[in-house]
Amino acid sequence: MEKKVYDVLIIGAGISGIGMGYWLNEKCPNKNYKILEARNKIGGTWSLFQYPGVRSDSDMFTFGYRFKPWNDPESISSGDKILKYLQSTTAEHNIDKNILFNHKMIHANWSDQNKAWELEVETSEGTSSYHCKFLSICTGYYDYKESYRPKFKQEEDFKGKIVVPQFWPEDLDYTGKKVAIVGSGATAVTLVPAMVAGGAEHVTMIQRSPTYIMNLPNRNQMFISLKKYISLKWAYKVTRWKNIGLQMFSYGLSRVFPKWMKSMLMKAAAKQLPEDYPVEKHFNPSYNPWDQRLCVVPDGDLFSVIKEGRASVATDHISHFTEEGISLNSGEMIEADLVVLATGLKVQLLGGSALSVNDQVAKVNQSMIYKGMMVSNIPNLIYAFGYTNASWTLKVDLTANYLCKLLKFMDKKGYEVVVPNEKNVASDESFLNLNSGYIERAKDVLPKQGKRRPWRVYQSYLMDMLATRFGRINDHALQFDSSKEEK
Repeated sequence: MEKKVYDVLIIGAGISGIGMGYWLNEKCPNKNYKILEARNKIGGTWSLFQYPGVRSDSDMFTFGYRFKPWNDPESISSGDKILKYLQSTTAEHNIDKNILFNHKMIHANWSDQNKAWELEVETSEGTSSYHCKFLSICTGYYDYKESYRPKFKQEEDFKGKIVVPQFWPEDLDYTGKKVAIVGSGATAVTLVPAMVAGGAEHVTMIQRSPTYIMNLPNRNQMFISLKKYISLKWAYKVTRWKNIGLQMFSYGLSRVFPKWMKSMLMKAAAKQLPEDYPVEKHFNPSYNPWDQRLCVVPDGDLFSVIKEGRASVATDHISHFTEEGISLNSGEMIEADLVVLATGLKVQLLGGSALSVNDQVAKVNQSMIYKGMMVSNIPNLIYAFGYTNASWTLKVDLTANYLCKLLKFMDKKGYEVVVPNEKNVASDESFLNLNSGYIERAKDVLPKQGKRRPWRVYQSYLMDMLATRFGRINDHALQFDSSKEEK
């Protein structure tokens, strides 16, 4: 069998893997690479999720790639538009020719002897072996085959249907039906107005506790105006930097003045709801803004359907299911023909693959994260993981550019291997600084972060951009091989 050897293997053809492929083409054209995609299509989240109204939870001028302008004035865009954007990106930049579909990495082992990764890959034709000098993980952070699905008392008594957004049935008809959505995250607040628009008689969002919800006008007037006078490229660039600046300013205010920001968010919600609406009960979270990710609703669509009486919110714990719906601890009964469990994702690293170094299991959850991009004591591995307080793509763009900078440095110096060394940096703090449910459930899965650079994950685009673009590669934490220098 022919040995398949590459400079870089990228795992996953979602928004991260496609961006990684672009920057390798652009900055390291001498490197041969392939993108291994487990499914038969690109897009990751945007080709997997098919529930009503699926959309970005970040504005597209920062969620889109730095190198490819988003040409739609919609800030929060639908999943199908995002997928088309990704498809055009792969075609325009010849990334598609490097994608291998139905190629799922099962196991990857680093060999010190060969100074390479050895991959076991499951394909439609059986198991194949791939080798690469550098491994780029772009699989995201959740399990594609299993969501977080809690069980409730007496579910079997319910006469209606129970569905999970991640695995939405293609033939599901909810026209004229009463719908109960369990959850209050981005998926739930997307589903409520979408299912109302799709013909549901009434939609009730059942939440144990409230989430911060912020309205965002969905047509970017600045972008529309700029395109009249300057090129699309510059209109996009200016709008992108304005939105990045606003996001950083908003996040900074939230951390420095959390009570004031909480007050502003609640007042903004109250203005869009009926005068006597119990905002304190349904939109008053117990935590500070950005302790968990904020939910953005375009043009206040969630507030609009509540104000119209076509949707409602119930804040309480679920006691049990009944034949007719859901009974809450308070005794309130939520009638439903259909229940949607928007209860969250199940965190999974490496796309569910196993990782080892010299045939010894690599315990990623006991490792430290270096610059939010590499994993301690694991050679030649880069992990694309986006921001929790801003658009995912901002961070993975920096990660891809850092990889190119690192590869060029290693070529120049004659290095073949790089390992982040975590000496004297012990910590048990998760590298994701949110207390969202799915993060809390995954504490034993995620790698750790330290107290200071380069082991601290600051969730700051500006700091990371300056560090990756202008910071030196060869710092005290990276250990390079020197085999060629010694010859």
